[in-house]
Amino acid sequence: MKVIICGAGQVGWQIARHLSGENNDVTVVDNNPELVRRATDTLDVQGISGFASYPDVLDRAGARDADMVIAATYSDEVNMVTCQVAHSVFSVPRKIARLRSQSYLDVLYSDLYRRDHMPIDVVISPELEVADAALKRLATPKAFDAETFLGGKVQMLGLTLDDDCPVVNTPLRQLTDLFSTLSAVVVGVRRGGTLIAPEPGDQLFVGDDIYVFTLAEDVNRTMEVFGKKVKKQERAVIVGGGNVGLMVAQRLEASASRVRTKIIERDRKVAERAAETLERTIVLNGDGMDVALLAEAGVDRADAVLAVTDDDKTNMLASVRSKSAGCPLAIALINDPTLAPLMTPLEIDAFINPRATTVSSILRHIRHGRVKDVYSVGDTEAEIIEAEVLSTSPIAGEMVRDIDFPEGVLIGAILKGQEVVKPKGGTRINEGDVIVLFSLTADVPEVERLLQVSIDFF
Repeated sequence: MKVIICGAGQVGWQIARHLSGENNDVTVVDNNPELVRRATDTLDVQGISGFASYPDVLDRAGARDADMVIAATYSDEVNMVTCQVAHSVFSVPRKIARLRSQSYLDVLYSDLYRRDHMPIDVVISPELEVADAALKRLATPKAFDAETFLGGKVQMLGLTLDDDCPVVNTPLRQLTDLFSTLSAVVVGVRRGGTLIAPEPGDQLFVGDDIYVFTLAEDVNRTMEVFGKKVKKQERAVIVGGGNVGLMVAQRLEASASRVRTKIIERDRKVAERAAETLERTIVLNGDGMDVALLAEAGVDRADAVLAVTDDDKTNMLASVRSKSAGCPLAIALINDPTLAPLMTPLEIDAFINPRATTVSSILRHIRHGRVKDVYSVGDTEAEIIEAEVLSTSPIAGEMVRDIDFPEGVLIGAILKGQEVVKPKGGTRINEGDVIVLFSLTADVPEVERLLQVSIDFF
């Protein structure tokens, strides 16, 4: 597949890294020569320096025979025009654009992206993706990561095992014997900074970060099995009233859980906009790092604080101060992945990486075969892939124990018709089944090969 990626920033670079690692023909375009040079020096990609929306630049990038253009520059307008030029001048079949401005995302104007208007096949909104991720973290407060699959029937939880976890030092194969009706499947373990797909005989230890699949109705029980007490969220404080904070507050107001929410926003105009938009949320104008203002917002009585400003250090410090004031759960928005190792010593319970959520969203739309969902784990260390099994797939008709998966791949759940099945060695994978796989990044190309072999399904 020949792909042109416009924008060599964090998101563009990660997408290029994924696609070039899977032997795709990738060209990166950016008007910053240093970013282009970084991409060409570190990845197996070609680079073009120039404005992505210029027809001659796209031409030099090979748009005449490109299969896809991914427009992920920092400018919404450049991304939109790039897709228009790719369609009108070069007839590129598939165009994906990252758009930030909420006006462009309003459902009232969704007709804008029809093929005879502004021909964008897929619109990705980082703010929407981050807001969704934040709400999932709030819904599973003891998990450092969370995502749903198979239409919400299955949940993936990232859990850190503490001293009081009842199943530490227990081989994974014994979990089924101990909890025969539990649907949980551990698919990934991070220990000492290294992420692996565990074997049945592997044990879990205190301090491990695990990734586990479970049925949606089994989430609370699964949390308890791994030593996490579940408490209903009733009060939340959001630090940052911009697009992300506002979206989270709106969703919380609309939800059945009726979480009482307060927002702290430093910029007066942004705070006023939030106050005018929201109905039941209290908005405070001030610095989210101010101890007195945090106290006025009631962080000591809140069940969670969600720090989602556009400044990583503000988010981290607001989280730390909220925790020290007595808030049991702190979730921080962190753009710089190199800060992630600081989360544990700072006792920040979970963090959201906008780059990872945006990368996951884009990957969801560019995989081969009948891939329905892709979720990027950690700093792109692994992927969780939800895909339909095709008749042409080598795994169709095979039992799980007979499938030659790479060591870094495990099945987390299988959907047969409307029923979710826990994968076992004797479970047969049939055409039409939808499976959810955990795969280390290096093994993704082999997973794609096993999911389909016919170019008809590309």
